[in-house]
Amino acid sequence: MCIVSIPSTQLADSHLAIQTILPEPASVHHLGLFREKMTLQPVEYYNNLPQSQSSVAKLAIITDPVIATGGTAVAAIQTLKEWGVEKIIVLSVLAAHPGLVKAAEEWPEGTQIWVGGLDEKLTDTGMIQPGLGDIGDRLFLTIGK
Repeated sequence: MCIVSIPSTQLADSHLAIQTILPEPASVHHLGLFREKMTLQPVEYYNNLPQSQSSVAKLAIITDPVIATGGTAVAAIQTLKEWGVEKIIVLSVLAAHPGLVKAAEEWPEGTQIWVGGLDEKLTDTGMIQPGLGDIGDRLFLTIGK
């Protein structure tokens, strides 16, 4: 079992909170993904998944607080599936219905997605409406840059 955090949108050390409810300790890995603002496509800039086949986890828990377009969640699911995991759980605080559907369709037999709240639509710029704004911008003070 491992926890895979997406740092550009990670709620401050969310993997630490998850560790407290797991039955056993889990390794923590990071996938650096961000959504390119013009195309709304995910871009991977960092990946520290172990390359050894003996290190592949059977279960990966992705912490991604917001699923808007679903592109980042899909990219993370694809990466972990290619890595060789057998099951993925995605934990998210908020999702937009179109992005949630897109992520859920990526690997339905191997992925469960748990969200705390669901908003129905996206703006033309890929933001959840009404939503929270860009969580990465809020966390890393990049609004307007």
